[in-house]
Amino acid sequence: MPPVNPRRWWALIVLATAQFMVIMDTSIIGVALPEMQRNLGFSQGELQWVFNAYVIAFGGLLLLGGRLSDLLGARRVFTAGWTVLIAGSVVAAAAQTAWVEVVGRAVQGVGGALIAPSAMTLLMMLFAHDPKELARAMALYGAAAPAGGTAGVFLGGVFTEWLSWPWVFIIYIPIGLATLAAVKLLPAVAPKRGAVDVLGATAVTAGLALAVFALVRAPEVGWGSTQTVLELVGAAALLVLFFVIQKSVGQPLMPLAIWRVPRLGSANLAMTLLGAAWIPMWYFLNLYLQQVLGYGAFASGAALLPMTVLLMVFMTAITARLLARFGAKPLIGGGLLVLAAGLLWLSAVEPTGTFAVDVLPASLVAALGMSLAYIPAMMAAMSGAPAEQAGLASGIVNTTYQVGSALGLAALTALATSMGAEELGNLPALTNGFSAAFTGAAIVAAVGGLTTLLVMRSQNAVTAQQPQRGAQEQAHV
Repeated sequence: MPPVNPRRWWALIVLATAQFMVIMDTSIIGVALPEMQRNLGFSQGELQWVFNAYVIAFGGLLLLGGRLSDLLGARRVFTAGWTVLIAGSVVAAAAQTAWVEVVGRAVQGVGGALIAPSAMTLLMMLFAHDPKELARAMALYGAAAPAGGTAGVFLGGVFTEWLSWPWVFIIYIPIGLATLAAVKLLPAVAPKRGAVDVLGATAVTAGLALAVFALVRAPEVGWGSTQTVLELVGAAALLVLFFVIQKSVGQPLMPLAIWRVPRLGSANLAMTLLGAAWIPMWYFLNLYLQQVLGYGAFASGAALLPMTVLLMVFMTAITARLLARFGAKPLIGGGLLVLAAGLLWLSAVEPTGTFAVDVLPASLVAALGMSLAYIPAMMAAMSGAPAEQAGLASGIVNTTYQVGSALGLAALTALATSMGAEELGNLPALTNGFSAAFTGAAIVAAVGGLTTLLVMRSQNAVTAQQPQRGAQEQAHV
């Protein structure tokens, strides 16, 4: 039995703070986007790179971060991640041009990709001695994610309205330095020998970045243009190369045998489509509130608080009970369909709309769907994995959510732009573009819900199959 760390609960505060800040980094920028657009000269289509630069780096490098955590020691990688995140925050806060801002956000994403998997490894080490303590620690750590999302929405509005938009990045500097000062609370982990699949990490990150770039540029250069076609073909080739590398190298980032884990494929598909629907909704709802309804940054953040509070309450207090009673499949499928209904409701927004009629009820329905689907999809992806592959399964499902977020936002921004969302000041055109994006996101969520209900196996079916698999594995020994 591993030794009990007497400072484990203090260490958990450090790790939960890291989770809180990494998730907040994706939500705190939302209400600041229009102000950043005015100050830095982003076009309506380019503005999404403030979000996507972070997501591409974070999602593309998560598996590499997990591998480095195993090889170099989780505490060392956690420390390096915070150092990188602080550096990216300095660049993002000091940016005077759009593309310097994008670089800063990408550097922040690299830091997040080092922090997230190493924090999970450290948590497992701290509480592995007692399953009950581990469950309690995981619940507290998990609650930091919706709390970070909620705080990000509120603080983004406060900083942008009463200070300035760079403060959404400056806040990471003192908190990061305080975290580095407290890192001695975390257990030291000896490094291990092994290889790092740098080529695989490069291929998957470059493929994702090129795919998003092609989708962002397509409305301007043409969907059928040679440039767009070549970029999409190149992105597909890089992603295929990634899988070829994973099959051929001795120590891959993602051993392909992991996909034999029951429900891993269907749960990751659900997470991809969940990200592709939810993140565009959050992005375009911020723009609708500020660019059409004329809300200031603080009012926009406050308008999104009911939705984020509902998310936090459901994810921390209700979804786990529903999961225990009904299982993952109906919650994932039903949650995605509820999200689709909320998005379809949002697609009816008007240029002369009001928050109480056009935004609040629909956003609450959408948030209910998200809160029903997210944790069950995460658990379904990880529950069938053996203990030695739990970290890998967690890394994959987090990666697919981020990939879906980036590709969904790029594709739906292209759709919104083609339908009028680039015409700042033209409220009917803007609303038409945003409505098209909400409709597209509703279709994505509905496809995810129906596919889950049709394809994903129930927990009973998985449990019944496990003795068979065990007997087959014994027969091959």
